[in-house]
Amino acid sequence: MMADPLLIGVAGALAMLILILAGMRIAFAAGLVGLVGLIVLRGFDPAVGLGGLLAYSEVSHYTLSVVPLFILIGYLSFHAGLTQGAFDAARAWLGRLPGGLAVSTVFAAAGFAAVSGASTATAAVFARVAVPEMLKSGYSQRLAGAVVAVGGTLAALIPPSAILVIYGVLVEQSIGALLLAGFVPGLVTAVVYAATVMITVKLDPGLAQPEPVRSFVEKLRALKSASGLLAVILIIVGGLYTGWMTPTEVGGVGAFIVFVMALARRETTRRDIAVALIDTAKLTAMVMTIVFCALIFVRFLGFTGLPPALAEMVAGLDVPRLYVLLAILGVYLVLGMFIDGLGMLLLTLPVVFPVILKLGYDPIWFGVIVVKMIEIGLITPPVGLNCFVVSGVRPDIPVETVFRGAVPFVIADLVTVGVMIAFPDIVLWLPGQMAAGGE
Repeated sequence: MMADPLLIGVAGALAMLILILAGMRIAFAAGLVGLVGLIVLRGFDPAVGLGGLLAYSEVSHYTLSVVPLFILIGYLSFHAGLTQGAFDAARAWLGRLPGGLAVSTVFAAAGFAAVSGASTATAAVFARVAVPEMLKSGYSQRLAGAVVAVGGTLAALIPPSAILVIYGVLVEQSIGALLLAGFVPGLVTAVVYAATVMITVKLDPGLAQPEPVRSFVEKLRALKSASGLLAVILIIVGGLYTGWMTPTEVGGVGAFIVFVMALARRETTRRDIAVALIDTAKLTAMVMTIVFCALIFVRFLGFTGLPPALAEMVAGLDVPRLYVLLAILGVYLVLGMFIDGLGMLLLTLPVVFPVILKLGYDPIWFGVIVVKMIEIGLITPPVGLNCFVVSGVRPDIPVETVFRGAVPFVIADLVTVGVMIAFPDIVLWLPGQMAAGGE
């Protein structure tokens, strides 16, 4: 007699956790547990057939084709010189603020995030572009390294965000609405980071040195160098907002325009283009493998009935729903210290998302909140990936120094999450305008 499917679901979740703690990669642990669980529940042939069907019908889904396009935009943008142009323009206009170079880095990273969906790539690029300039201008290693690490996290939120696309695929929500929902919170986060820099420098002026005054002509000249980046941002956000293009079409048009910009730049070589394409293929293969394994595990849990049962149990608790939400976010905060963003989504969404729906929270809003928690995980020890990326690109800056510098930004992020919980329209206003315009 077969065991209760609910017990099998609990056993499967525990088995995946044990495999992860034993050192197996999250995607492979999820795929293995999901496949074995399906075999136990449905038999060998149906389970293997279902796995093959998922690989074909889901991973090759039209919606997911946006992922490699967004990744390609980011890699090509670096070789097209858009990164340097964004930094130079931000430096010219914002350099005179307290901690001006660090503030410029935040907004330049926000601009680059609008054409790149990868946080670690953004951090790596600005570790090469901004950190040398800050150190040369007398900035402390702590502030320079931390600002680049936290600036990189903006790529997880500002469209085109690959992780928001993955969230949308896993929970079957509108990709266009999710990408638009991340735009305003992303800008708010950039402003909060900039304010954090200025407050930190005001409290400790030795962290940064003032920039020389730039003339208005110099500022206009610098702004011209960022015109290519601004054009791509306008196409991405405008195409999504007006509904004139689907997310995939936006990715295709954006990638083509950046490709033309890269070709027009004399410094860009054929080898640079080839490296961008190869790196895109590598990262895309990794993302698709994670998605495929996640879908197998999600399907297994669906057959066990564990997610809806857990949702019913949590919804029946005699506590305000806000307490449940805060407990869930607390789990994400702890997981973010040890697990990468995609791993967090894979590990938690099959169980957490039905609970969120049962409690009556908006799934688009929750997606942005989850990504904010993932952003925090990218800059918290012991596995804050962006901090390790910065230290890896700049071995002269110890990772411990970057982590220490990131502490004020982690506090600022937690405050931002609280504001978005209190005022959900910060997240939902822009996609709401898109929906209203489409009626």
